[in-house]
Amino acid sequence: MKINAQGLYYRVLNEKIHRHIQDGARSLHVTNVNGQRYIGGGLQGTHLRITVEGVAGNDLAAFMDGPKIFVKGNAQDGVANTMNAGEVVIDGNAGDVLGYGMRGGRVMIRGNVGYRVGIHMKSFGKQFPVLIVGGSARDFLGEYQAGGMIIVLGLDRPPGEPIAGFMTGTGMHGGVMYIRGEIEEWQVGKEVKIFETDETDHKRMLPHLRDFSRVFRVPMDSLTSKPFLKMIPYSKRPYGRIYAY
Repeated sequence: MKINAQGLYYRVLNEKIHRHIQDGARSLHVTNVNGQRYIGGGLQGTHLRITVEGVAGNDLAAFMDGPKIFVKGNAQDGVANTMNAGEVVIDGNAGDVLGYGMRGGRVMIRGNVGYRVGIHMKSFGKQFPVLIVGGSARDFLGEYQAGGMIIVLGLDRPPGEPIAGFMTGTGMHGGVMYIRGEIEEWQVGKEVKIFETDETDHKRMLPHLRDFSRVFRVPMDSLTSKPFLKMIPYSKRPYGRIYAY
């Protein structure tokens, strides 16, 4: 089922999407998207697939629980905001606060992401969110991360450009972050420590790296050509002595 989003107000577009799903559509192809917000927001069901062509607006897949969204283009801020389950694939770049409060599912971005990506990302019950960035990230990556996995690959970076920005992992008190390449101590928050990866880490990352390679047609060798560093918190209550007595 195709929907032409050209010139449509975001509310009208989302009403069309929901109406087609209520009428039994299981696969939607939305073309000419130009910043319309909330696409996929609150949708439920593992049987749904939405392809978006263009630039998806803020809060793509917010509160989503099960569907798959593939974006042929870029996405703005707030992708997968508090997403519960499902998958978002972006064949381009994404903006700030991607994965805010994300509790489950997986997000894969081929390109770069903005600021405060993975903030408050958490595991919930048996759910374990995964966020994979093909390019680089800006400041405050993984801020207050409480669970799940963040992988940053640093592909296609200009010489000298850092893979992540300042205050990476600030307030992190759960989960794990894997950085392919180098990251300096001055870049990370005081709540985390940097370690070399081991065989267990490689096994955890491998299925996701294989999927990234397949979906974006990136040779697997290029994803494993550099060693990864692991960042984990050394305290589950990094601010306990400041805010609680």
